[in-house]
Amino acid sequence: MIETDIELLKGIANQLRIHSIAATTAAGSGHPTSCCSAADAVATLFFGHMRYDAKNPRYHNNDRFVLSKGHAAPLLYAAWAEAGLFPAEDLLRLRRIDSDLEGHPTPRLPFVDVATGSLGQGLSVGVGMALAARLDQLDYNTYVLLGDGEIAEGAVWEAASLAGVCKLNNLIAMVDVNRLGQSQATAFGHELGVYRKRFEAFGWRVEDVDGHDIEELLEVLSGVGLNDQPLVILAKTYKGAGVSFLQDKDGWHGKPLNQEEAAKAIAELQPSAKPASGVAIPAPNQLPAPTTEPPAGYPPLTYKPGDSVATREAYGNAIARIGETDSRVVAMDGDTKNSTFAEKFFKKFPDRFTECFIAEQNMVGVATGLGARGKVPFASTFACFLARGYDQIRVAGISMANLKLAGSHVGVSIGEDGPSQMALEDLAMMRAIAGSVVLYPSDAVSTEKLVEQMAANRGIHFLRTSRPKTPVIYGNDEQFPVGGAKVLRQNSGDKVTVVAAGVTLHEALKAAETLKSEGIGITVVDAYSVKPLGKDVIKAAAQKTNHTIITVEDHYAEGGLGDAVAGELSSEGIRVHKLAVRELPRSGKPDELLARYGIDAAAIVKAVKSLS
Repeated sequence: MIETDIELLKGIANQLRIHSIAATTAAGSGHPTSCCSAADAVATLFFGHMRYDAKNPRYHNNDRFVLSKGHAAPLLYAAWAEAGLFPAEDLLRLRRIDSDLEGHPTPRLPFVDVATGSLGQGLSVGVGMALAARLDQLDYNTYVLLGDGEIAEGAVWEAASLAGVCKLNNLIAMVDVNRLGQSQATAFGHELGVYRKRFEAFGWRVEDVDGHDIEELLEVLSGVGLNDQPLVILAKTYKGAGVSFLQDKDGWHGKPLNQEEAAKAIAELQPSAKPASGVAIPAPNQLPAPTTEPPAGYPPLTYKPGDSVATREAYGNAIARIGETDSRVVAMDGDTKNSTFAEKFFKKFPDRFTECFIAEQNMVGVATGLGARGKVPFASTFACFLARGYDQIRVAGISMANLKLAGSHVGVSIGEDGPSQMALEDLAMMRAIAGSVVLYPSDAVSTEKLVEQMAANRGIHFLRTSRPKTPVIYGNDEQFPVGGAKVLRQNSGDKVTVVAAGVTLHEALKAAETLKSEGIGITVVDAYSVKPLGKDVIKAAAQKTNHTIITVEDHYAEGGLGDAVAGELSSEGIRVHKLAVRELPRSGKPDELLARYGIDAAAIVKAVKSLS
């Protein structure tokens, strides 16, 4: 860079500071000092280094930028306004209900790939994006701006570990080490050596810089991709930098300036501020775009009625099968792939599989990053361990992410491993996610057909799979639309409608045979789609059985299938009686546990008789 360019970037950085202060003051809330510390880095990246089409933020080979420290959103918005994407006046509508410039970034904005603001998640997403670039043979780089406070989060180090293992030299993290957290100074302040040792231990190339020295920032950034390691730039900065009465002062986190303070700060910055209009932003290389369209169809199924197959194994069969014709499909697992059967995909498509090891938070973030780049990511582990990544799943909901989760080993039916391995909260957990789809198949055919639905439809989908083998009860051509349900047994005069899914559906079918021998008929419904629920099918069945339903589920009573059915149908005058696990379970054989906790065929028979 020539000297005048350095001065121009310094001026742009101050212009970004002015925008950030003005916007937060207009909003009456926000984090102007967190924006000021990172302004030099963002100006350097956006107007002195990154390659992107400023008029087309979603272009497939643009360099990607993830603002992991999402509270600095006004700074990101200011950069894009200066790049000419929208008028700078719009920045003054920050945080208004009629504006997409929200308090923290969301993908309502075309230049935001994922929602950020729950700290510690951006680097995982960046790993997923860097993996997507490698897979698609694109040469864009992914830049992740983190705050020093957020790297106390364990998820950051899960991501750092995987990035090092995968040697993602197209991933660049920049840590804004401004020393001050929300309530006090960070644990290590400006001791960059502490952070250096930690990142080096995870296989990163580390560069220390003065985060307000643009020439130094440019020099370090010129070495992106220098070797086969991911790069982290530790930028020593000052919170509130550029404004004398804010710089390095405690007590200003998340505090906007009042009108008088803002005017004083802007007057300090204005003399050296410069707009970015006319700055030549390097264009990305014109490389072929990856496939984003689904295939015309998938290879057929070949199951036979009565085959005994665990739904977890059918999941592995399904992703391997659909992967043959759908190159968008990628998979990852948390070192359980020989139990979730994701190893079937791994063996068939090793280049499209990522082993995330025992780091579920990072696995969800990586999958979210891959989904943001047009992939259809299937991430699997024991369903109970997805609870570790729940915040990542929650934020994926805010991101409107394309994320496919498969949780195996659910309920007491897993048997002897005991309660720490039994997912008994997962239906409740996943039903609560914004925009989620929750699916619970009972046999191999329904599992595979639901996996097809997951791949074909955008959004967050959760597939609940079971450990025990269960018989195939559906034909290979049966269809399972999301939001549907299947009536498996129904006769005039039935006393009760039993609604079940997964393992307990087979218990309901056994109960139906027992009751039939005693002259009692029940309707049995497979509620394979828990959210959205097959409400109309279930309601129609219940109206023929004295408006009475028994739900039976291998899940705690709170928030699962029973609550889903009751929530949809209780207002329709339908009585819902719930059979579910109602106490802390223990180890035992699957059949013993189903009986002990009142969700086996005998318990269903008893409940039906009590209501008949």
